[in-house]
Amino acid sequence: MIVNIETKRMLLKCVDQSDREFIFEEFQNDFINKYLFDAEPMTNIEQADELIEFYNMKEPRNQNRWVLINKLENIKMGTCGFHLWDRKKNKVEIGFELMQQYNGKGYMTEAVEAIIEFARIKMKVKKIIAIVFIDNSKCKRLLEKFGFINIDKEECIFRGSMYLHDIYELELLKR
Repeated sequence: MIVNIETKRMLLKCVDQSDREFIFEEFQNDFINKYLFDAEPMTNIEQADELIEFYNMKEPRNQNRWVLINKLENIKMGTCGFHLWDRKKNKVEIGFELMQQYNGKGYMTEAVEAIIEFARIKMKVKKIIAIVFIDNSKCKRLLEKFGFINIDKEECIFRGSMYLHDIYELELLKR
């Protein structure tokens, strides 16, 4: 669903080709990649193009990604979104990244609140899953703030090493 979302301080804009330089900058950044164990940091701009293409597949697609833009300063700060949307089971997986200089200012809290509501109302999902590296305490605190519960653990192999992740789940209730 290509829908932009507006919050008090941000525009969550669906990622498109105009974001290629930012996507490249974000996903080659050491701070962003510190807890990502599913892909290597980007090394060329064409990788950003591929990611943008993935998030802009024709409907019905199983993913959506937004760029977080500070409305006051018109600055791109990070991304958030969903992937692995299972329409039959009414569940989806959430992911989000914020450039280091914007951490601790409530931007991601504002963004996650907005996309959880989007998932509940527009996507009609009943469950949101988050897979979080075990040492990513800031991410865990944010998820727990919204009622996500740690339900399990998962090991993944990346670059020949084993990394432990916590699996969080949020049951969405009708409001």
